[in-house]
Amino acid sequence: MVPFLLKSFVSGLLIAAASTLAKRYPGVGALVASLPLVSVLGMMWLWLEKPDAANMAAHAGATFWYVLPSLPMFLLIPALLRHGVGFWPALAAGCALTITLYTGMT
Repeated sequence: MVPFLLKSFVSGLLIAAASTLAKRYPGVGALVASLPLVSVLGMMWLWLEKPDAANMAAHAGATFWYVLPSLPMFLLIPALLRHGVGFWPALAAGCALTITLYTGMT
């Protein structure tokens, strides 16, 4: 239970840091959010629990391919917001697009 809580705490701190930075410095917050910190932390946690090079290689390769269908969301949301669509509908549309693309990818 302690390892799970530690992982949750560290991962939550990164999300909190990105959102806090974004309030004052949107570009810096976006940079922090765009860093593959979650992927790197996930790989670190996975390696500490199961140090298997073949498993890690498969995980890292799959992560690359699953990042691709999420990228269009980051184009759709700002386009919708700039055209007067509210945040929640724009976010929902972005998530729906990502789910559709993930489905197509798998």
